Amino acid sequence: MAEDDAKPTATTPAPNGEAPQPPQLQVLGQFIRDLSFENVSAQKGQTMEGQPDINVQVGLDARKRPTEGQFEVAVKLNITAKAKGGDTPIFAMELDYAGLFQIGGVPEAQLHPYLLIECPRMLFPFLRRIVSDVTRDGGFPPLNLEQIDFVSLYRNELTRRAQAEQANSQQA
Repeated sequence: MAEDDAKPTATTPAPNGEAPQPPQLQVLGQFIRDLSFENVSAQKGQTMEGQPDINVQVGLDARKRPTEGQFEVAVKLNITAKAKGGDTPIFAMELDYAGLFQIGGVPEAQLHPYLLIECPRMLFPFLRRIVSDVTRDGGFPPLNLEQIDFVSLYRNELTRRAQAEQANSQQA
């Protein structure tokens, strides 16, 4: 397959008859907004036996910045590890990682999913590295996060919001 065949193309012509512009995404910066790691087992003088049960919760947030076309997107992770078959915590980690993006060529109707799917995908490799380094530096084997399906997360959030709105309208 030729290199040009792999590039996505827009199929809808622009209203003025010109060729449509593809979406443009530029990462302006990335930063850790908040990071917390607690080695509970070391504080209690316990040693870890076997593989722990790891629970990873992911939250997404996006907001417009004052400059035209700029957005801040944050991925919030809450990771807990417990001893297998028990409630004894081993470690807890909270990470709020954000990126600043310049976005153009995305229709207003598609901007919300673009911000909460494509932008977190760009941040994820850096987020994974931070989690791996912090857990290793915290005295545990590095935790290598599995790939996160941001499309499913987005769809689940839309479903949750629709159900909440439906429940609120039934109570009124």
